[in-house]
Amino acid sequence: MQKIVIDTNVIISANLSGQGNPAKILQLALDKEFQVFYTSEIMAEYVRVLARPRFNINLEKQQKIIEGLRRVGTLVAPLKSDMPLIDESDRIFYDTAKESRAILITGNIKHYPSENFVMTPTKFLNSL
Repeated sequence: MQKIVIDTNVIISANLSGQGNPAKILQLALDKEFQVFYTSEIMAEYVRVLARPRFNINLEKQQKIIEGLRRVGTLVAPLKSDMPLIDESDRIFYDTAKESRAILITGNIKHYPSENFVMTPTKFLNSL
């Protein structure tokens, strides 16, 4: 089973369009097609960002996503790396993927080092 870590921007994109690759990935994850890894910090970010009024995602849908990801995912506590990153808030996603030997799926690929395990949603789906 493919191991993945989902960046918050993919979760948001999945909810804004409902049709594209981020939505496909989120649905496949919720259907237990992948082994999803997260940390308490990642889950807190999902909760915080999904609740932003500008995204207009109703509370029931927010709760369904969070509960679903908790149900299918595996909670981990990776060690903090010293890899230089453009945005320090992205470190938890990078470290979780690296330590879990998972693919990090992100729409902000430029925020991460050029590594084989960091992929856009399109590249990830094409690799399956």
